[in-house]
Amino acid sequence: MSTITDEIAELRALSAHELADRYEQVFGKPPRVKHKEYLWKRIAWKLQEQRFGGLSGAAQRRLEELIAEIDIPLGEQTRTIVGKLRPTNTKTTHVPIGAVLTREWRGETIVVTSTSAGFEFNGEVYASLSVIARKVSGTQWNGPAFFGLRKGRRS
Repeated sequence: MSTITDEIAELRALSAHELADRYEQVFGKPPRVKHKEYLWKRIAWKLQEQRFGGLSGAAQRRLEELIAEIDIPLGEQTRTIVGKLRPTNTKTTHVPIGAVLTREWRGETIVVTSTSAGFEFNGEVYASLSVIARKVSGTQWNGPAFFGLRKGRRS
C-alpha cells in the first residue's frame, strides 16, 4: 500500500485530462472545472479524508452553526454595474474580493471595494480600477498605480 504522500505526488504528475478521469472515480461524477491545480487539490483532499477521516462530529456541528449565522442579503441588487465585467483570466493586479482600497485625491478620500463583479465606488460597480481613477481624476491613469498597488508609481 502506497503512502498518502506518494499518492499525492502521483496526482501532481497527471495531466488535466487524467485528473478529470481520476476525479470522476473518486467523487462519482465528472468535475465542473477542469483546471489542473484545482483538480489535484480536490482529489488530494478527498483521498486524505477517505484515509484519515473527515471532520469530527463536533467540528462538523460547529461549521454548520457558523454557516447558519451567515447573513446573505437576498433582496434586489442596489448597485449598478458600469461597463463590462472584468474577465477572470487576465493578467491584472490581483485584488482579493472584499478588499477596501483608499486614496486621498485633492482633499477627498476615495474608497473602492473589490467585489466578485468588479470594483464598487459610490454605489456603482466598475469593470476596472482604471475607469474609477479616470472618473475621479479626469485624466488617464493606470488604476493599480493610482491606488498604490504598484510600487513607485503613485503620485
